[in-house]
Amino acid sequence: MRFSGNLKPLLGVVSLLALANCDEVLNSSVIPEPRPVAPAPAPNAYVPPSAASQDLARFYQRVERDLLTRGMLRTDGGGPDTPFDADDLARNFETIAFYSEYPDHAVAVASRQTDGQLSRWSGPVRVQTEFGPSVLPATRTQDIAEVETYSARLAKLTGHPISVVNRRGNFHVFFAGKDDSAYVVSRLKELIPGISQESLKLVASPRSDIDCFVFALGNSSSPYRYVRAVTLIRTELPDLLRRSCIHEEIAQGLGVSNDSPMARPSIFNDDDEFALLTSHDEKLLTMLYDPRLEPGVTVDNARPVVRIIARELMGQSL
Repeated sequence: MRFSGNLKPLLGVVSLLALANCDEVLNSSVIPEPRPVAPAPAPNAYVPPSAASQDLARFYQRVERDLLTRGMLRTDGGGPDTPFDADDLARNFETIAFYSEYPDHAVAVASRQTDGQLSRWSGPVRVQTEFGPSVLPATRTQDIAEVETYSARLAKLTGHPISVVNRRGNFHVFFAGKDDSAYVVSRLKELIPGISQESLKLVASPRSDIDCFVFALGNSSSPYRYVRAVTLIRTELPDLLRRSCIHEEIAQGLGVSNDSPMARPSIFNDDDEFALLTSHDEKLLTMLYDPRLEPGVTVDNARPVVRIIARELMGQSL
């Protein structure tokens, strides 16, 4: 989850519903033939953003400028000024992969507490992008390309099947604006039957300091084996902040779901120093999907294996 201003969950989309026309045409000389009705806009057709949405976009532009002025939102992935060793990596992995950023946030009725256990996907991850009506066509093209490139990178890092699809996805990435909440609420009800009213309210009326959000769900019998995830990213965000949300939220939806002030260089740190996935974060994702770790394993039982994997990745002797 990202908040602006400390910058990092939910936004929305307005659904356009077309009314079906009657198939029969009245040709009686007594009853006049009805006038042709202009076709309603297709669902998800582009609708210009409102003044309120444009104001929010200007707010996020100021936030991005301020962060860049302060040397934040780095895109270099870390360097000599951000050293870390195997012990750092193992410690950060325990904090970030075994605990949730917001453990009390119940998205669905069947949500269960899984803190202290490793959660990740067992089956293939099928990433599907969806857009609110207020998202410009050119921006949609740009966002799709970014998600495709990043998903391929994640598949390589994890060794897990992660692909981008046009339909029947199980990891939905919504790009939507302030005007688009009705569309997203409607889609979430379809995707997650039983989703809580609290979560829907958060989607419909997110605070301005919430710029993106992800939640991943298991089923009631195996809550630590993810079967569905939803990411929501505000389309009012300028380019770098939007890319930052893509990187963090999709990665967190794979199972590195917490943040830590100790993690550096990392996007899993609320200080916003780094905008894009770092060398440290790549290793966290590789560790997460290492076959020596099983979904549901407790942090205490996993600790010896985590230390071994961390030392292997850092090229340090055991």
